[in-house]
Amino acid sequence: MNFKKSILILLVVVIASAFTNKVVKGYKVGDTIEDFKLKNIDDKTVSLSDYTDAKGFIIIFTCNMCPYSVANEDRIIALDKKYKKLGFPVIAINPNDPVASRGDGFDDMKVRASEKGFTFPYLFDEGQKVYPKFGASKTPHVYIVTKKSMKVEYIGAIDNSSRNPDAVTEKYVETVVDELLAGKKPSVTETRAIGCSIKVKR
Repeated sequence: MNFKKSILILLVVVIASAFTNKVVKGYKVGDTIEDFKLKNIDDKTVSLSDYTDAKGFIIIFTCNMCPYSVANEDRIIALDKKYKKLGFPVIAINPNDPVASRGDGFDDMKVRASEKGFTFPYLFDEGQKVYPKFGASKTPHVYIVTKKSMKVEYIGAIDNSSRNPDAVTEKYVETVVDELLAGKKPSVTETRAIGCSIKVKR
């Protein structure tokens, strides 16, 4: 009986492990991403391949309604203004389902972008097909990707103060992009993204 019981326990563990391994958790640092095509607030579609002169991308999953995203809007604009001309433009993507998060619909995105003067594409992840591939779980959630290899170099937060820009002492995204532009490997590759959970239609 003990032998049969041990075999049964082992079988349960193996089956559980098999199902666990099938869970897709998204891109990790060092992974190669797939390009995507999403609708921008100007009603045109945008993909990374459109940026022929880019050296890389600061891809940020963000939204209208999350207080953490709102607190980072000026910082996101500043990142785009600083790094777009150096070859690392910001690509913002709203991953929220508009039914689950009122105020995050496509028309709402247009209004918010106009109010804040966004200088970057603000893309709508219609059908929520892109954010799961990345493994984004928060807004804001940052992925820095190099263009030539489409390789993920950094995942995490913009800096070390999610709500108060005056309390920032470590600018993670700026550090990583500066190092990449200098031909160096990033000294930090992953930090904890702090923000609101991505809203999914139930």
